[in-house]
Amino acid sequence: MRINNVEIVDTFAEAFPMAAVRVTITAKNEKWAMQAALAATGFATSVIGCGIEADIDGPSPSTPDGRPGVDCLFFGMSTDALEKQMLKRVGQAIMTTPTTACFNGGVDECPAEERKPLKLGGKIRFFGDGFQASKVIGDERYWRIPVMEGEFLIQESFDTAKGIGGGNFMILAESGDAALEAAEAAVERMRKVRGVALPFPGGIVRSGSQVGSKYAFLPASTNVAFCPTIRSRVPQTVLPPGTNSVMEVVIDALTFDEVAEATRVGIRAACIPGVLQITAGNYGGKLGKHHFHLRELLG
Repeated sequence: MRINNVEIVDTFAEAFPMAAVRVTITAKNEKWAMQAALAATGFATSVIGCGIEADIDGPSPSTPDGRPGVDCLFFGMSTDALEKQMLKRVGQAIMTTPTTACFNGGVDECPAEERKPLKLGGKIRFFGDGFQASKVIGDERYWRIPVMEGEFLIQESFDTAKGIGGGNFMILAESGDAALEAAEAAVERMRKVRGVALPFPGGIVRSGSQVGSKYAFLPASTNVAFCPTIRSRVPQTVLPPGTNSVMEVVIDALTFDEVAEATRVGIRAACIPGVLQITAGNYGGKLGKHHFHLRELLG
């Protein structure tokens, strides 16, 4: 299969289940909502080194307090691991930002039976040192935590779901400029798909990894099969002639369909002059139960 003369390799991306939560951050204006979102989703590229993966989902379609809002997605290997990281990020990045409030963004696209509550507000409230107060509106409890600026409002419980992490595709190009231009085009289109997180900086990975290393203390190392500068020194290289740069896009999402749609539109956008091939990473189906076959998605 070829799209705009770019070969689409007959392979699949392998992804795995992750616990996921969507958080809605509101503030006095868009500037401060985005400041909190950027801080909360920072240093969250991979669970391997960061303990969590996160990205901004986009402007909130609606907010509980009627103020400007930004939705963020967070992914962890388990609900417990996710909670541990979220308590730090909400407490250190969202509560500290002027004028913010924090609400359950919901994971309504996920099956109801898979959702679990995460008592973020119910635990962060203790920062109020006994002066925190609660208010129940409808079926939801909210906590008002006194801070120097005024009050930080946070919903007690947030919905989590079984999300998907590790979707991916790789862009093999003639030059670094072509690879980056293609990856940028892919990311721009993929960010329009709601429910999708591209956790690496700008949504792009230049240093893709493989499981394991020659050094016992490292759980992962550079993906030597896709490194152009050492292809003559490694027997497992998979790079076709003329490839001088590779960029990867990693995809997390709340549902299988969201990963599939992001992969589909991203690959199509990446098929530009200078790109030779688009492929994906997998471990023969041993790492994760979710498989995204590139040619099927694009067919």
